[in-house]
Amino acid sequence: MVVELGKQNSIVGQYLMELRDVEVQRDPMRFRRNLERLGGIMAYEISKTLKYRQVEVVTPLGSAEVSMLEDRPVLATILRAGLPFHQGMLNVFDRADSAFISAYRKHRKGEDGFDIEVEYMSSPSLQDRVVVLCDPMLATGQSMVLVHKAMMRHGKPSTLHVVSVIASSEGVEHIRKHLPPGTRIWVGAIDEEMTAQAYIVPGLGDAGDLAYGDKI
Repeated sequence: MVVELGKQNSIVGQYLMELRDVEVQRDPMRFRRNLERLGGIMAYEISKTLKYRQVEVVTPLGSAEVSMLEDRPVLATILRAGLPFHQGMLNVFDRADSAFISAYRKHRKGEDGFDIEVEYMSSPSLQDRVVVLCDPMLATGQSMVLVHKAMMRHGKPSTLHVVSVIASSEGVEHIRKHLPPGTRIWVGAIDEEMTAQAYIVPGLGDAGDLAYGDKI
């Protein structure tokens, strides 16, 4: 299942517009805040697919039955651009566990090509857990697939959600082919093109640099 939230009539479109706009991008705080907002919205959408149980809560004037979230998801985030996106999800799933993965592109000297390196991972057990794997930009999809493979050392999730702000159509197709059946993909927008260096077009640029400054 692929859900493209930007195609729906909602505030998501405004946040996507501001993230893409080169003028608005001059304000890193605004950029991070919009990533956080979208993280919260996507977490809310994912919450509709989870398991709940009925519980009774005592109020000052009596008691009421309410739906209580039974699933306790693990929010897994690829560093560093994913941090504000992660925080937005954590604002909604405030009892979730967290996993953090360092993955980067290792460019081949004198070539446009690159390899994906997964350097570090901090994670709870993922066995039979609902896992939400998020990265703001889903370009080739290779990072997501390799990170998922590394995560399997910590157990097999019961359900996997992949969440991105902007994805390429090629990246979506790649993870549909290489991630487990039943994986749910949530994106703000899907763009059709990529450059030779695997940057999404029109995309929004380098999300990590825009959020936290240029890197060497």
